[in-house]
Amino acid sequence: MTALRPERESGAEWYGTGAYDASQEPYASAPYDPRASAAQYASPGRTPGYQPPGYASPGPFPGYDSPGAPAGPPAPAPADDETMALRLPEPPSDVPSAAVATPAAPGGRAARRKAAKGRHGRHGGAAAGTPRGREEDARSSRPLSRVEARRQARARKPGPGVLISRIVGEVFITTGVVMLLFVTYQLWWTNVRAHAEAGNEAHQLQNDWASGKRSPGVFEPGQGFAILHIPTLDVVVPIAEGTSKSKVLDKGMVGHYGRGDLNTAMPDARTGNFGLAGHRNTHGEPFRYINRLKPGDPIVVETQDTYFVYKMTSTLPVTSPANTSVLDPVPKGSGFTGPGRYITLTTCTPEFTSKYRLIVWGRMVEERPRSKGKPDALVS
Repeated sequence: MTALRPERESGAEWYGTGAYDASQEPYASAPYDPRASAAQYASPGRTPGYQPPGYASPGPFPGYDSPGAPAGPPAPAPADDETMALRLPEPPSDVPSAAVATPAAPGGRAARRKAAKGRHGRHGGAAAGTPRGREEDARSSRPLSRVEARRQARARKPGPGVLISRIVGEVFITTGVVMLLFVTYQLWWTNVRAHAEAGNEAHQLQNDWASGKRSPGVFEPGQGFAILHIPTLDVVVPIAEGTSKSKVLDKGMVGHYGRGDLNTAMPDARTGNFGLAGHRNTHGEPFRYINRLKPGDPIVVETQDTYFVYKMTSTLPVTSPANTSVLDPVPKGSGFTGPGRYITLTTCTPEFTSKYRLIVWGRMVEERPRSKGKPDALVS
């Protein structure tokens, strides 16, 4: 024990020498218990002012109160190893930081929530630098055992619902891509290819006419024999015999209703109806805008020897595909009342469908030999 213990034997000996032997005290061998009463440490011969250890007197001598002097408040215990029972124990190193009581953060719920995040991390995990955080870091850095690796692999493996949703999503994506490619092919690539084929056929026709390789007469199905001009719509397209989709129409050309196709007249016939068919959409779409033609607009058919000039007279916006009377020598619904030299243009309607047919009629107004040059409809 240190010399801070305020005990003495008697007044004279204690004052005179200042020496003190703790072994002479009857309680010297027992450790101090703050819960014990003061009577436990009482000794015969004590002066009236004696107090148990841990208390201080306002007098000049520790542990002694002069008669009549008021007792002062107890002095605080010295902070040394002898008074460790008065201190809070340090938390053991193996106890998680979450088990240590933390005073509530002032400032309301928001401040307490912020303090909790600082202690336990953003999502409730152990904060970095705490024993728990160091333990988690060590656990994550060590190599996994075979069992743990299998467990993690099974946890990462998607379930049946996830696999089914992925398959369905991939099917939809693939279907969408295929449909997009099909639409691109139909609306763009078929036109590019048909324009190239039609332009090549028209160029070949003009070269053959210039060299005299072809002569008017009966033509084979799919064989080009004339060129159609619609100046108002900026259309220049070859005319081939027949209305076959694969041999004529899908190649960007206009087909003549010839033998086997209602057998309409040729342009050089003295009377009759020259019937033509063409795509309104895709594959060159030469007749896409024939609905914009107005009465009086020129329609010119160029052959090896002659230009045949027609003037648009009337139109039939919608009719059934089975209505073949529109191709009669005197077509019904056209307004023509007697035989003449007519032209009929047919195509599908509405656009991008083939449910109905759109009909445009014209009457021949001029027959001009090629030797006299182009007609005014093509020059202007």
